[in-house]
Amino acid sequence: MIGDTRADKVFFSINYVFLTLALLVTLYPLWYILVSSFSNANDVVALRVWIWPVNFNIDAYEAIFNSKQLVTGYINSAIYAVVGTIINLLVTILAAYPLSRRDFLPRNIIMALFAFTMLFSGGLIPSYLLVRGLGMLDTLWAMVIPGALSVWNVVLMRTYFHTSIPEDLLEAAQLDGCRDGQYLIRIVLPLSGSIIAVMVLFFAVGHWNSYFTALIYLSKASMFPLQIVLRNILIQGQADATMTLSSMDPREVLRIANLRNLLKYALIVVASAPLLAVYPFIQKYFIKGIMLGALKG
Repeated sequence: MIGDTRADKVFFSINYVFLTLALLVTLYPLWYILVSSFSNANDVVALRVWIWPVNFNIDAYEAIFNSKQLVTGYINSAIYAVVGTIINLLVTILAAYPLSRRDFLPRNIIMALFAFTMLFSGGLIPSYLLVRGLGMLDTLWAMVIPGALSVWNVVLMRTYFHTSIPEDLLEAAQLDGCRDGQYLIRIVLPLSGSIIAVMVLFFAVGHWNSYFTALIYLSKASMFPLQIVLRNILIQGQADATMTLSSMDPREVLRIANLRNLLKYALIVVASAPLLAVYPFIQKYFIKGIMLGALKG
């Protein structure tokens, strides 16, 4: 076995140092948000928090979880994420698989039409009028139907089907009397677990973080997702502090103002925790799907 040369060792050492610095630069802001959310508000404002929580407390989390709408927001976001991901995945597969087949003659025309929608759209007002005309305002469908198809994800999945599923499998299946639907369900999808995991992660994160869609199409508080609920908590805290400035002791005003700043960090943690808890379990599929779907042509 040939050992590394001195130049190789220098190169690897520089790479390790660079990657370590990149990791620290990327990780530290996330760590800072976490430790700040568990620190005293005065210490955070005074910039005394660096590595560990200072004067550990959970005031910000108590303020958040005292909101009656928080549980409703979590449930709504979970429903939107699950239902929306299922619809997204179903529509994406049904669009990508035919476009990956060489014997599907109009595939180039359809892809051109799909690509056209990536460059041009009707705009916000026509989209709102369409959703209102279909009677979907203040319903679950307003959150999952308008963005059911992503052309970019269709292209990614089509590329995976085209490059990673051998055409010989289709010919063998057809010789055995397998129909197209059976071939897709019994052969293609079981071999596409990695790209499906990638799509599930993309869609679930998109629905979980959905904010603007709910802001446009939802007006009932009982339908608000978590992101809107957290926004309202922050705005309500600012409004309450502003309304009571003239009637409160200056020290109490300062405490509320500092707590409001601390609340921002806790809101980020509360909104991100579910996705961060799920990601390690699908990370290997995510990386594999991205590599297979993107590097093979």
